[in-house]
Amino acid sequence: MIPGIFAWVTISFPIWGSFLVPRLVAYFVIAFLIYWLYQSFKSAFFAIIGYYKIQRSQNTDWSLQFNQDFRADWLKYRDINHVIIISSYKEPLEIIEMAVGSLAAQINFDTKKLHVVIGQEQRAGQQNNQITIDYFSKKYQDVFGSLTFTDHPADLPGEIAGKHTNEAWAARHFKKEFIQKNKFDIKNFTLTSCDVDTIFNPKYFSALTYFYAQDPKRYFKFWQSPIFWHHNIDQVPAPIRIIGTLGNVIHIANIQEPDGLFFNYSCYSSSFYLIDKIGYWDPDMIPEDWHIFLQSFFATGGKTSVNPIFLPTVVDAPSGKNYFDALKNRYNQCVRHAWGATDIPYAIEQARVHTEIPIVTRSLRIFKLIETHFIWSSNWFILTLGTSLPAILNPKFFQTAFGYNLPRISNFILTLCLIPLFALIILDWKLRPPTADKNFKNAIKNLLQWPFMPLATLTMSVIPGLHSHTRLMLGKRLEYKTTNKKV
Repeated sequence: MIPGIFAWVTISFPIWGSFLVPRLVAYFVIAFLIYWLYQSFKSAFFAIIGYYKIQRSQNTDWSLQFNQDFRADWLKYRDINHVIIISSYKEPLEIIEMAVGSLAAQINFDTKKLHVVIGQEQRAGQQNNQITIDYFSKKYQDVFGSLTFTDHPADLPGEIAGKHTNEAWAARHFKKEFIQKNKFDIKNFTLTSCDVDTIFNPKYFSALTYFYAQDPKRYFKFWQSPIFWHHNIDQVPAPIRIIGTLGNVIHIANIQEPDGLFFNYSCYSSSFYLIDKIGYWDPDMIPEDWHIFLQSFFATGGKTSVNPIFLPTVVDAPSGKNYFDALKNRYNQCVRHAWGATDIPYAIEQARVHTEIPIVTRSLRIFKLIETHFIWSSNWFILTLGTSLPAILNPKFFQTAFGYNLPRISNFILTLCLIPLFALIILDWKLRPPTADKNFKNAIKNLLQWPFMPLATLTMSVIPGLHSHTRLMLGKRLEYKTTNKKV
């Protein structure tokens, strides 16, 4: 209930507060604007640094780097294997091909060290699943170390349908049928979770091998690459494109947070040993990415952390049969992501139990969760309505010097926020892959969309976030809905 209560109190505060405590509302709004200004410049600063780290990582031969830097306490290259679980439910072959094809296209790397598991759902139907098995078995039979297809049963007790239960079933199956039967050491395997539309950077797994081998804390780590909606960004409606552009570059900044409090997101890698040790993904938690980190964090006494790999992972932006269907799919995707607020009570309860973790460490993790979801569903209302409502609703307050100057102070701070916004827009354009359409006409189209940013963020981020948090507050369930993607 916490996110919904926070959101509605905050959204309504400028209304009732303008009558009761207008000065307090004004101080609150200015404080939030200064916080927003700080976050905007911080995101731009780290995004620029991240851009150059991406350029450096893309120009590195990670296989050569491994041989040059190898130390006696590293894992040996020949011993390291990577398991990639691709969760699928009725997706067309060409969508699944995005992920599988990008794995086959890894360079400076032996693809026999990749073990691909396509996790299918029994409820998708035997005929649908068999088509997938036949196609990929024939095309990639000699490419990978192994290619496995799993069939996750429907309606297992205690499970909620979704990516989390599919990949937990697939991971357990692979451990039993491959690692245990062939007597491999599970500590030599990484485990990567991804969606069917994931396009891995060609150097991702050679870099992951490098970082996994050299890290003495490898069994307490997640690795996260920046996630970009670049594959179909020019084919989706402008509101989705705006949200995608902002999310792309801000994600580069987030994985460099100096406080180290960022979480793994969407597509990520970890030690198979760690995921096995904590019992895999919880079967009743729909947003699985942040939650699997929290499971690991508390199960390991606060030792688990996330490290960045600056090699972008490209995915599809939400799309649909037509313009409005695409908007609907993006809306539903955001509702599902915001359902991650269920991690707040989980983290609070786990923090109460795991007293071996320093209280400051526990508190900061909870704060990060609450901060993210609180800002998600309320920022738009503070930044737009909060700056003007006290003066409009309370003419007496407007006649004071503070009330008269509040809109002017607010507008000045918001104008300053445009500087880092321009930096983010330019960076996203520069980071688009060589295959992207960067002609003059498309550049103008992308530039002219930005006056609609307030409307796009309201409809495609804030309202669905508020929708999700309100459902949680009222005790209503959320059914898992896959996001429609198309090539």
